[in-house]
Amino acid sequence: MARYDRAITVFSPDGHLFQVEYALEAVRKGNAAVGVRGTDTIVLGVEKKSAAKLQDSRTVRKIVNLDDHIALACAGLKADARVLINRARIECQSHRLTVEDPVTVEYITRYIAGLQQKYTQSGGVRPFGLSTLIVGFDPYTGVPSLYQTDPSGTFSAWKANATGRNSNSMREFLEKNYKETSGQETVKLAIRALLEVVESGGKNIEIAVMTREHGLRQLEEAEIDAIVAEIEAEKAAAEAAKKAPPKET
Repeated sequence: MARYDRAITVFSPDGHLFQVEYALEAVRKGNAAVGVRGTDTIVLGVEKKSAAKLQDSRTVRKIVNLDDHIALACAGLKADARVLINRARIECQSHRLTVEDPVTVEYITRYIAGLQQKYTQSGGVRPFGLSTLIVGFDPYTGVPSLYQTDPSGTFSAWKANATGRNSNSMREFLEKNYKETSGQETVKLAIRALLEVVESGGKNIEIAVMTREHGLRQLEEAEIDAIVAEIEAEKAAAEAAKKAPPKET
């Protein structure tokens, strides 16, 4: 194996590109991120590491706008993410300038995935060590979309998905509990998925909600705490209902 992980352009005899697999490992060690698509709302949530006491927490953002109608969350190396986000933003603006129309979510996802794939096929570079969740509304039809890309350059559309640390646990939770939701119910589902892997409740979660009318809005910590308290109360009520003796008829 050691001979085949020195260069990005060399396949191992069993068909692996080890540098790409190592990049996927960097994603698995990154912060947890989740995306949920509702009928009129799309929610992105990420695990937030506690900031140093003297650090301005506003400078550490893991959910960003690419355009007025498109947002991105990522898991993996944040420095790599910054480069990819800047390239994607320039592409969005260049498309507006050239075509005089905003990009679709699929177009910018293809662009980001193409960029990630290019860095798996060239000598002297390394893959981007991050996976992205890209959400937005189609500027022509208004239909919400959620896409995921990974370091290999693969992309796919989802109703709900998770990436980063413990993403399998979150994905299993979403598979069991996902249904077509709207508004606040979509936000609650995303927070419940994150709470599967994040401790300490709302203070370690960053949530952004996108609607077609108002674009992307980051929820304040107090708003997240209120929703977490509501979820905990519902969970406690469900547990109490299970333990209650059956009513006599």
